[in-house]
Amino acid sequence: MTYIAAVGAVNSLGQDITEISHNLALNYNAHHHLVERSGWLLHDKRAWFGEASQQLACIPKQLAKFNSRNNQLIYTAYLQIEHTVEKAIKQFGKQKIAVIMGTSTSGIHEGDLAVKQQLQSNTLPNGYYYNQQELGDPASFLATLLDLKGPAYTISTACTSSARAIISGKRLIESGLVDAAIVGGADSFSRMPINGFLALESMSDKPCMPFAQARDGINIGEAGALFLLTKDASGDIAILGTGESSDAHHISAPHPQGIGAEKAMVNALQDAKLTPNDIGYINLHGTATPLNDQAESAAVYRVFHGSNAVCSSTKHLTGHTLGTAAATELAISYILMSQKIALPQQDFSLSPYDPNLADIAMVTQKMILEQPIIMSNSFAFGGNNASLIIGTHK
Repeated sequence: MTYIAAVGAVNSLGQDITEISHNLALNYNAHHHLVERSGWLLHDKRAWFGEASQQLACIPKQLAKFNSRNNQLIYTAYLQIEHTVEKAIKQFGKQKIAVIMGTSTSGIHEGDLAVKQQLQSNTLPNGYYYNQQELGDPASFLATLLDLKGPAYTISTACTSSARAIISGKRLIESGLVDAAIVGGADSFSRMPINGFLALESMSDKPCMPFAQARDGINIGEAGALFLLTKDASGDIAILGTGESSDAHHISAPHPQGIGAEKAMVNALQDAKLTPNDIGYINLHGTATPLNDQAESAAVYRVFHGSNAVCSSTKHLTGHTLGTAAATELAISYILMSQKIALPQQDFSLSPYDPNLADIAMVTQKMILEQPIIMSNSFAFGGNNASLIIGTHK
């Protein structure tokens, strides 16, 4: 079994686990954590974002070539687990700790700014390095920072990127190749993916409303989240099971019946040797796009109808944090598991639950997690699907 020894995170709910926990307890009354901004969309169009507005940690000067906002998000999350990581390095050695990151954007924003300046003045910005925008940069940064010698790589599978990173770290530990793994990821704002979602007509011009009848798209967020996974039972919470699938239905749209999503959830349950009745709460992918919510609700209904599991999405609190959505929401799930915080409620005050969706057990009033096992879903472009299950190993 693989155990979660430490968690660090930064997103629109807060700059560390303590602040995120506090604001998470506000439930759906936390729309003020999403902000309306211009400057990211073409034609100066305004949109709502889940912005990590807190002061991020500065990259150490000796690692200036890794200086990007994406890596700042990672570093801010890392500093929250630094002490535990240092203990793991002493215990296991630098050769036996892996670094697996997930990202969609890496430092492409810095690359965008560099191209813009190059076209205007034929010069590159001071402090710009090409590696900042490479997808492998997040793992390379963290491995270099800690002088680790184990496997280090980044996975980019759109919105399941950090889920795949977590699953990969778990596999490396359970195969015996490493004794511990730092997994998770980060995604920062960049004009290219933001305008790409606008071109797909997937962005809402108001705070998103997952599963509501009037839902019309996502709010993009930025975040970083890291987990230290170990083979030793150094924490009370473990990754009980993981599930993956790839239905390849469409390059950007999910399978309308959620066939791949269903398979990922079933695979996770089988891997954990659990039944639907064992799950206390499902953190839904819940993007608030018409197609995702339709497919996911259908899949959840088929797997969990008649069980005790309740569910909701948290993207109205953080925005859709792209490749780090899985790690962001697993960190939220970890908080819900380890603290007596009410489960995130879905807000249907502005628009009712869509009656055309499958009838799933949405959390709409204050309730505490009763069964301490949580499933967290992430579904990505190309029909790439992942489900993670965490619970107390006792």
